[in-house]
Amino acid sequence: METIHADLAVSVTEFKRNFAGVLATAKDAPVAVLNHNRPEAYLLSAKHYESMLNALEDMEDKRLAADRRTGPFVAVTLDEL
Repeated sequence: METIHADLAVSVTEFKRNFAGVLATAKDAPVAVLNHNRPEAYLLSAKHYESMLNALEDMEDKRLAADRRTGPFVAVTLDEL
């Protein structure tokens, strides 16, 4: 059996029949959409999706900063900038 990474899960049929109700119930939480009792897709609110993108961007920035911590560096003066 596959792990479902959401607290709320609905069947594809229920999702099609009651899209607005599913959204209202979920609020900003992810929803697993099941096909034959297996996760087929996840529905995320725009707010949740944007939050995930921001977190990924922060992780990438942190990785880049760590990679660049040791150089190489170019010496310049403020006047040269």
